[in-house]
Amino acid sequence: MNYKHILSEIAAEIEPLRTVGRQADYIPALAKVNPDRFGICITTTHGDVIEWGDVDERFSIQSVTKVFTLSMALSIMGERLWERVGKEPSGAAFNSLIQLELDRGVPRNPFINAGAIVVADVLMTQLANPEADYLDFVRKIACDDTIDYDREVAASEREKGYINAAIANMLKYYGNLENDIEEVLHFYFLQCSVEMNCRQLSRAFLPFADRHSEFSFGNVRLTSSQVKRINAVMQTCGFYNDAGEYSYLVGLPGKSGVGGGIGAVYPGRYAVATWSPRLNEKGNSVMGMKALELLTTYTRESIF
Repeated sequence: MNYKHILSEIAAEIEPLRTVGRQADYIPALAKVNPDRFGICITTTHGDVIEWGDVDERFSIQSVTKVFTLSMALSIMGERLWERVGKEPSGAAFNSLIQLELDRGVPRNPFINAGAIVVADVLMTQLANPEADYLDFVRKIACDDTIDYDREVAASEREKGYINAAIANMLKYYGNLENDIEEVLHFYFLQCSVEMNCRQLSRAFLPFADRHSEFSFGNVRLTSSQVKRINAVMQTCGFYNDAGEYSYLVGLPGKSGVGGGIGAVYPGRYAVATWSPRLNEKGNSVMGMKALELLTTYTRESIF
């Protein structure tokens, strides 16, 4: 498969979308990002790296981080994790308070904000140094020790994080938050602030695609069955209330973030990461979504 040629064709076809949508300017630090960027990188299970565009520029991965925190929590808790958070599509906005109240404090899945805050709480309870342990895991899975938090972004998110604070308070009210609310929110926003580029993010997603290698990074170890289940949750829940549209158009397990990044996998073959800050109305990258749709269309490689 000539992925380099395919990526060049994709880049040309999506060029008219470069000014469509807007970045997540409700987070002050993200409002400063040049919105007209686009990068895409494929890393195959054989070690080949194929890339196009702004693949070296780092960006805040935001909710893409939830795949990594879920991996850590599932490694520690196993099936007990699902007693505190579900694994069903939300069908609602990623920060819905109404849905959380209707579900009496049990988030639908670990990829909406409420679910990710519960997962952050789990890690705070289980880990001696959650901030250092989380960053160490991300560096190991991406094979890059230069990856770090962007504390300016984390502070910016907390400054305007009123809805997430309301979610945390509701979780506490229903008994699904063990630690101090402010400390959990601090850790949650810090996770979301991690900066990576497309090449690093593609490499970090590769273990979810590589069925032949053991998933073992420091103290985080997952069975092949657990990796399969994380992929399943990515497929059904990774794009909030755009998950059905994404599955219909793309057909790869993946996770998006409001920083404009998307990580996805074709199990057994490759991991792919895209970045473009302009978002559609549901919080997903306009160019990134279209690029992945065209990738699976041109290659005829999807899970369906």
